[in-house]
Formats: sequence, C-alpha cells, structure tokens
Amino acid sequence: MNAPLPTAQLRQQLYRDMDPHNLTPLWEVLHALVPPQPRTPCVPAFWRYDEVRPYLMRAGEVITAEEAVRRVLILENPKLRGQSAVTQSLYAGLQLILPGEVAPSHRHTQSALRFIVEGSGAYTAVDGERTTMRPGDFIITPSWTWHDHGHEARDPVVWLDGLDIPMIRFFDAGFAQNDTSKSQQVTRTEGTSFARYGHNMAPVRGAAPHGRTSPIFSYPYERSREALERLERDAPLDAWDGTKLRYVNPITGGWPMPTIGTFLQKLPAGFAGQGSRQTDGAVYSVVEGEGEVTVSAGEQEWRCAFGPRDHFVVPSWHTARFSSEKGCVLFSFSDRPVHEALGIHHEERLS
Repeated sequence: MNAPLPTAQLRQQLYRDMDPHNLTPLWEVLHALVPPQPRTPCVPAFWRYDEVRPYLMRAGEVITAEEAVRRVLILENPKLRGQSAVTQSLYAGLQLILPGEVAPSHRHTQSALRFIVEGSGAYTAVDGERTTMRPGDFIITPSWTWHDHGHEARDPVVWLDGLDIPMIRFFDAGFAQNDTSKSQQVTRTEGTSFARYGHNMAPVRGAAPHGRTSPIFSYPYERSREALERLERDAPLDAWDGTKLRYVNPITGGWPMPTIGTFLQKLPAGFAGQGSRQTDGAVYSVVEGEGEVTVSAGEQEWRCAFGPRDHFVVPSWHTARFSSEKGCVLFSFSDRPVHEALGIHHEERLS
C-alpha cells in the first residue's frame, strides 16, 4: 500500500487541478488582501516648478491647445509610471494655455479641479458661465458639464489639474463627449454663480445645479487667504497643520466635490509641526512662501524643501511633518470625501 502524499503536495495538486476553473485559494493571499495597515505602492514625489516649467513651455512650442485638446504634463507617481496617476485614485497634471488659444469644449464623467499656479487673464467656462483665472484661485468642473478654456490676455497661464480619473477607471464608469463647437456659448454673466450661492444665501426655489457638487465653481484666492490670515491672528494654532481650512459646498456644508476634498493652509513663520498620517493620499501645490516637508513610512524618510509653485504628493498612511521659517501657504487635494462616505477614513496625529 502506497504511503499518503505529504500535505504540501496535496495542496499543490489541488491548486493545479482547480486553476483551469479560475479558482484560487484565499489562504495563500489573505494577508496581502487584508493587511494589518495600509500598504500603498505609491511613494512621496516632488516636482520643482523651476525644473518643470521649461518642459511646459517647450510643449507650447510643439503642440497647440486645440491639437492637444488639453496641453498637460501629467505628474506621475514614480511607482505608477504609465498609469497617469499621482496616487491610486487621483490624477494630477500641469496645464498650459497661451495667449489667443482655446482648449475646446467637452464634458466627461470625471470631476476636475483647477488650481491656478501662474499667470492671469485666462478663463474657464462651465455650462455657459465664464470665470477669469487668477493665481491661487480654486475652480471646479463638475462631472458631465460642458467646459472649455481660453486665453485673451498676454502671458502664459498654468494651472494644476486634479481629477478622479483613476477612481472612475476603477469603477469602469468613464464617459466623454466632444462639443460641436470649439467654445460654448456664454449665457450667464461672470460671477452669477457666486452671487447666488457665495454670500451665505441661496435661491429660494430650484435644486442645486450640479447635484452633489458645489454650485460655486470658482473660489477666489483673495477671500480664502483673508480667512486664513484672520484665523492665524485670532484663533489657536494647530500643532500639526498650522491654520488649515477645507473648502465647502455652501448648500450642504460638505465637500465641494463628491470625490475630491480640497484644503488651504497657512504655516506661520517659525512653524515646526508635529507629524500626522491619514488614509487619504494628498497632492500639494505651494501657493506662496517656503518650507520643508518630511515624509516617512517605516524606516524610510524623504525630506524636501519647497518654494512657490512647487508640487508634491504625500501617499496614504505616510507620516508628514511640515515646517517653515518664513511662513507659507499650501493648497492640497485628496480623496477624503470617498473615504468618509465609505466609513474607511482613518487618521493619526502623532506627538
């Protein structure tokens, strides 16, 4: 009588026999699927604007905004090259528009934000209303709204694009449509949306025009920075974030976009912050001033000094610690609204 086969061999034979039926054993991958803490493949990354800008200007020489549809250099996470992603759920890129150009009208299910980095006088139009772009402004393109960009001033304008492209791709829910005309017809005076919703008031009748997305699609930097300065003078300083505010939807008080959260913070001169980490990875744009961020995960540590118009990403569950000798202002965006909607957001503020 033959001796029974060792358990290890029986397991391997089981795996081989069931493989043609598209079956695989959970116990071989369980610890990877349900890890003791988040394990992102992403790493911190830093894009110094002085190094990136020449490539943007060269792109302006070799392709027009109309040919490109959107002339953008994608900020790719070093561990996600080829995936057009800065984190596993978010896309980021720097878009250039030159005087006299129009980036043609289209719409898509992906939600987008624009944060103006350099230059003034360009515009973006959303569903018949234009808003002029100025440095530090935060502008929203809601899902499935017609939008185009144009430039009628003199100097190049650059902005940071943030979209939920990888997230929509994960759900296989991406649709897009090109408009029949290059620029959409303007049907409302600039500032109409802000007049209706931007003064702690709202129309008596009528639903919000963009569903769960804020009816204000332009948040001027001048007003946002004023709020930060006032709080820096009159309110206690947060040991981790300095003075940090989130942008809100004035109708709901919630996030201005259903998939992307946006923030503005000011670190006062001499700030030396404590470290914190959260499950939402965040992309930062330096609006003004200088500082330093130290990012760590396990035994690895990254340290970057930053200045105006630089960009960097802090991945999920990486500890970030900020400091600034002269003071600075930072804009950031993350996928926190989705984490909170799913009940999976987690944060640790370390001391």
